[in-house]
Amino acid sequence: MGLTDMRVFVTRKIPGPGMKILEGSGAAVTVCQSREDAGVTREELLAGVRSSDVLVPLLTEPIDREVLAANERLLGVAQMAVGFNNIDVEAATDLGVPVTNTPGVLTETTADCAWALILASARRVPQAHNYMVGGNYKLWGPNLLLGDDVGPGGSGIRKVLGVIGYGRIGQAVAKRAWGFDMDVLAFDPYNRDGVESSEFASWADFDDLLERSDFVTLHNLLTEETHHLIGAAELRKMKPTAHLINAARGPVVDEKALVQALQEGWIGGAGLDVYEDEPAMAPGLAECENAVLLPHVASATSDTRGLMATMAANNAIAHLRRERAPNVVNPEVYETEAYRNRIGTSGSA
Repeated sequence: MGLTDMRVFVTRKIPGPGMKILEGSGAAVTVCQSREDAGVTREELLAGVRSSDVLVPLLTEPIDREVLAANERLLGVAQMAVGFNNIDVEAATDLGVPVTNTPGVLTETTADCAWALILASARRVPQAHNYMVGGNYKLWGPNLLLGDDVGPGGSGIRKVLGVIGYGRIGQAVAKRAWGFDMDVLAFDPYNRDGVESSEFASWADFDDLLERSDFVTLHNLLTEETHHLIGAAELRKMKPTAHLINAARGPVVDEKALVQALQEGWIGGAGLDVYEDEPAMAPGLAECENAVLLPHVASATSDTRGLMATMAANNAIAHLRRERAPNVVNPEVYETEAYRNRIGTSGSA
């Protein structure tokens, strides 16, 4: 099917490999914003959807029922992200709109970032960097910027890594821990069999994991049940020397409680790549010297973001061609009358 009369609306410019695929498809491609730090307004989003056949958003844009219903010709949403909490998938299915994501490609990259946070938090890397570039290093000293071992270190005592959420990323993080001679505990109520059959981790109940782990790293999905999974009560169960790592979703952690825990020494430190109310941080978090804070860059490598953009572009083209998209998150939509009606009346005005 020719795509020369079709239109794609990209909320913000995606990496080159994806843009090349979209622009080479023959469809007209409109990019709302090319700047990384320029958000898309609600009015721009709605206007773009109304004039397009496929929407390519990012996880920073709320794609709710109003957006999805703004164009009866909309053939699909091709998000460039693994997560899709920003999209009302139930409404999309009800309206007959397929939704796709970009799974699988960022597993190893995100696991690397989680480990970067573990090491940076344990060894106080940001603090040491700031100390050095600030001109404060005058003489080596035996008590200068003491941190925590990740491996057994001089004591020979194996440290414990607790992994919450044992999907692909959690498993990749656990696998890396073996190179540090760590004992690995894992908790995932949806994948207990996967944990118990794993060569890299042992099952632990949630509270037991919190109490025993020297490092707790979060890799679970964000759902109603996991919102504030880690709050004041959970932080108080952790060791006072433990480090909390979050490269999953911000609202999994009660950020206000985390600030208190860091300020009052309930735990030893934290490494965060995501936040409860991005891009804002909870008051006081930025001032916590025992926190390592990254701006949601777990998947930020050229290779990985390029692959994500490529997947999103290929999903978008499948939507344009009225084909079953390779990474659809609501496959049942293809069996609905709403979808059949939509593809029968599609075509840009």
